[in-house]
Amino acid sequence: SNEGRGYVLRRIMRRAMRHAYMLGVKEPMMYKLLPALQKEMGEAYPELYSAETLITETIRSEEERFLKTLDKGLRLLDDEAGHLKAGDTFNGETAFKLYDTYGFPLDLTQDALRLKDIKVDTDGFDKAMERQKAEARKNWDGSGDAGTEKIWFELNEKLPATEFWGYNTLKTEAQVTALVQDGKEVSEVSNGEFFLLTNQTPFYGEMGGQVGDKGKITGKDLEIEVTDTKKKLDGLYVHIAKIVKGHIKNGDMVLMEVCESNRKAIEANHTVTHLLHHALQEKFGASVTQKGSMVAAERMRFDIAYPKQISENELRDLEDTVNSLIRQNLKVNTKLMSHDEAINSGAMALFGEKYGDEVRVVCVGDGVSTELCGGTHVKETGDIGYFNIVSESAVAAGVRRLECVTGTHAERFVQDIEDKLHRVGACLKSSFNDIEARVNQLLEEKKKLEAQVFELKKKLVSNKAADNPDNFEAVNGVKFVAKILENIPAKELKAFVDEIKAQYPEDTIVALLASNEGKASVVIGVSDNLAAKYPANSLIKVIAPFVGAQGGGGRPDMAQTGGPDATRMQEAIDALRKAI
Repeated sequence: SNEGRGYVLRRIMRRAMRHAYMLGVKEPMMYKLLPALQKEMGEAYPELYSAETLITETIRSEEERFLKTLDKGLRLLDDEAGHLKAGDTFNGETAFKLYDTYGFPLDLTQDALRLKDIKVDTDGFDKAMERQKAEARKNWDGSGDAGTEKIWFELNEKLPATEFWGYNTLKTEAQVTALVQDGKEVSEVSNGEFFLLTNQTPFYGEMGGQVGDKGKITGKDLEIEVTDTKKKLDGLYVHIAKIVKGHIKNGDMVLMEVCESNRKAIEANHTVTHLLHHALQEKFGASVTQKGSMVAAERMRFDIAYPKQISENELRDLEDTVNSLIRQNLKVNTKLMSHDEAINSGAMALFGEKYGDEVRVVCVGDGVSTELCGGTHVKETGDIGYFNIVSESAVAAGVRRLECVTGTHAERFVQDIEDKLHRVGACLKSSFNDIEARVNQLLEEKKKLEAQVFELKKKLVSNKAADNPDNFEAVNGVKFVAKILENIPAKELKAFVDEIKAQYPEDTIVALLASNEGKASVVIGVSDNLAAKYPANSLIKVIAPFVGAQGGGGRPDMAQTGGPDATRMQEAIDALRKAI
């Protein structure tokens, strides 16, 4: 991970990787040391065996990523420190840029420069770091309800924790204990948005990845819309509210009512996270652990520790497993027990989560899933209806994200796909079942047509050069061909140059410049008998400044460059002619 102990471990590993790199090891190798580690420490840490595949793939993936960073970072470091000599000090701002932009830690910069007896301005680095943090704090202070955070500490001192009744009921009477508007505690609210606290509530406050409940609060000549519910500090349930009708005072008795359809959709998505967790561990092993989740009414998001992309076939297998558990209509039970008792019974606890002495354990079926969880859930898995994985992606190193839908939202997702396929079929004048074959046929035709167009373009460019003597200039005894072309992709220019060189294999220099959406692409070709005297990779540097390029690359017989400015291409040709 990028925080806590995971971050520390990554830094230690990267120092070892850098030392290996400096010893000449340019390929991943640390992952190959796992057998030696298993031999030395496997008895004390059996996970080294049970999670062998995950550990190996995670280390190798980290090595591959860091070697790219290291190579780029060391080149930048060499560029920035090239003018320094022993005893000099490396700029702290630049060291921070290496860290912030390229992921090159300060200690690696120090290690690399220590070999040259060059120090790093750590004060400058720290100041740059503090400026960035201050800017982040400034941006945070101006967003969300950050400005009202102080009030929750004050209310937490004088109010008891809110009693939560939402596991057993969606409706209850309660007494208002505090009202907060515009960052201040007030005695009465008659309009606008505000925060409302009560002595008890059926509204679930956002925590553990599950979003807060929505609903309404009513009273005599009073109607309030609750758009969200948060849990603050040691148990204050804060209802984010808006006056619809009437006014409310601190101390009023009100009727709290959770939106049932919204809660049921959330419960379905929360229970499905437990089923998905079970399916993932069943397929990939117990080392696949939850790294985070977001459970809302419309969809759920589930992050897991896994080092590589999950294939389409694997995703279908996961869907099948979860939907099978849904169809079995398994009972979902909850129990309260001590933390130790829960762990000893085999309940799964999420690493990094804080648990009290007494915990709530959610059990699905007979041993299918047993997890410590404070969220709300369906009574039976059949209540979920249907499950579908919408997407799978990477969110961080070694962390994959699954986004999923359930129930009517899953049905709508599938219906939407079917509707799109029918519309595509209509556009292609093809039946639903023949869409894939028709698309493949069109792609093949497109590929053939593109090849034909490419050949025609080549002939057009080369024929223009051959048929019109004005296309050739005699410059210092050389046949010089220079063309400005419109809307020719950069990757095609080289083939065009080859075509002209093939027709005129001696004493020829060809320069083709193409403009695409205001950007310039340039390719220069030189006959083999002139390559030593007029190397293309030198001539290209004459043109580069005119198109906004830093330089160019290639060989004596062929070189290319590109830049953001296509307005000075004629000037570039004139400069090239002069250079020849």
